[in-house]
Order: sequence, then C-alpha cells, then structure tokens
Amino acid sequence: MKRKITGPALCAMLLALCVPAEAQRSEKIHRIAVLSPGTQPRPVIEAFKQGLRDLGYVEGKNVLLEYRYADWKLERLPELATELVRLKPDVIFVHSVTAAQAVKRATTTIPVVVGTAGDLVQDGIITNFARPGGNITGLTLLTPELDGKRLELLKETARKVSRVAVLVYSGNPGWKRYPQDLEAAGRALGLRLQRAEVSGPGEFERAFSTMKADGVNGVLVVTDSIFHSYARQIAELAIKHRLPSISEVPEFAEAGGLIQYGLSIFDLGRQSATFVDKILKGAKPGDLPVERPTKFEFIINLKTAKAIGLTVPPEVLMRAEKVIK
Repeated sequence: MKRKITGPALCAMLLALCVPAEAQRSEKIHRIAVLSPGTQPRPVIEAFKQGLRDLGYVEGKNVLLEYRYADWKLERLPELATELVRLKPDVIFVHSVTAAQAVKRATTTIPVVVGTAGDLVQDGIITNFARPGGNITGLTLLTPELDGKRLELLKETARKVSRVAVLVYSGNPGWKRYPQDLEAAGRALGLRLQRAEVSGPGEFERAFSTMKADGVNGVLVVTDSIFHSYARQIAELAIKHRLPSISEVPEFAEAGGLIQYGLSIFDLGRQSATFVDKILKGAKPGDLPVERPTKFEFIINLKTAKAIGLTVPPEVLMRAEKVIK
C-alpha cells in the first residue's frame, strides 16, 4: 500500500535536507596571514598550525592561511606585509622582530599576533606588556635573561671556557645591543664576551675562523630565524673548530650543537594559536596582555661532546631533559 506524502510533510523533508547544507555554507572561514623572513617550511609556523588544529581550526575547512616568505631578503618584508594587508585577513601572524615591524608599518587596524620576537617593548613593537593597545599582541622574550642562563649552562658544562663569542645576525635590529646586554652575566661567570656578526649564511665559515683566531673557546648562538634554518651548518662549524656551543635554536642539539636550552617550539605554537583563537572569537588584541613562554628544554648532545674532546660533568647530565648519545 503506497502512502501519500502530503504537502506539509514534503516541505518538512526538504527543509531537513537543506539545513545541513545551509549550515555548512554559513560556517565562517577565517583567513590568517603568515609573514616570515625566512624560507619554508619554518618549525615555528608548523608548530603554530598544529596549535590551530588543536583548537579545532582545520586548514581548508574553517581557516585559510596565506603565506609569504622573504627568503632572508629582509628588504622584501615591507612589500610582502603590504601585500598581505591588501588581502584583508582576520589576523596576521609573524615570528620575528623585522616581520613585526614591517606589519606594524603596514596596518594599524588588522590584528597582529607575534609568535616570538625578542623584547616587544624595547624593540618598539608595543608600548606596554599588560595592555598593548593598538592592534598587536603575542609573546615576548626577555632575551638577555635567558641568554645569561645559557652562558651559565655553557660554563657548567665546559668548565674551561673563558672567552665566548656571541653569534648574531646583523639583519635583526634586536641584536644591536649584544653582547653589551650580557656583559654583567659574563663577568659574574668569569667570561669574556665578544661579538661575532654575520649578514648571511655565506659568512658562517669566516665568522668561526675568526673566533678561533681570536682565542674563543665557546660560542653562544642567539635565537634568530636565520640560525634556525642553518642550525646544522653552524653546529658542524662549531665541531670543526672544537668549540662548545649552546643555543635556543629549535633542534640545535639534534643538528649537532653541544647544548640546547630554550623554549619548546611546539609550546610557542600553541600559545600563539591561543591568541589567534581569542581574537577570532571577538577579543581585541590591544586588550590581551603580552605573555612570556614558560616551558623550557635542556638537551645535551654527548656525541658532540666526544667529538670535541669534552667530558660533561655527571651533575649537568642529570639535569638534562634529554641526552643524545
């Protein structure tokens, strides 16, 4: 026996079929712009994307990411920042001082989240940590404090170290104050510090040769995006010149550096994504206090220690979260 479908019933069925499709069409797709001074892929950007996924943002489904990479040609950053601003994204994510400064000049209205970029106040990105005001917020690193701790770990691990070169990238204005900002920490440890400056990867070999000629017997590699990309080359040069090395650079110890002490790159990604999530849900960046990362990792590479003829004290090894053998 066939049942007759009445008009009202047919309308209800059609409405039920249409609702899911309509709901799917009405789901907002957020657009996030990403500006990097380096080349792709970047570990911090991958960590940021994972942080977004953990919060329910799926690329291509409810969020679109627009990437621009300067390939270490920092003069391109203003142009790329302007290009991204023209796309009118919901948020712009950056992870360096130079990129943050370029975006700051390009827009005063689009929200900007800084993943990690030195001291945001001292570098002129914001004026106040508690209430940034304007359109920029994110994470800040009080770098001298952390690099002072790295000098301490380097001295404890390689006790004969007395003269330390601080490797900096000339393209980052945040390093103009180095190593002056570290001199007090160096004196307290009986260390003499000197600046080793490079403008690009083509100068790494020259820089390490100069260090050795100057009697340097330890090297601190500051946190910079360019050093992230060339961590293995830097680590290999330190081994070649038998220099104990320490850095915060992600995967520095895995690349062959003696000591890695610094922030968890994935923790940084999660924190950055949390800022973006709050902004997409209606928060104003100027009302979101700037945060400092809180999770640190201490890794020692014993293979590197052996290669440079160094015996790491047992008490130092006991404190490491990870030992590479």
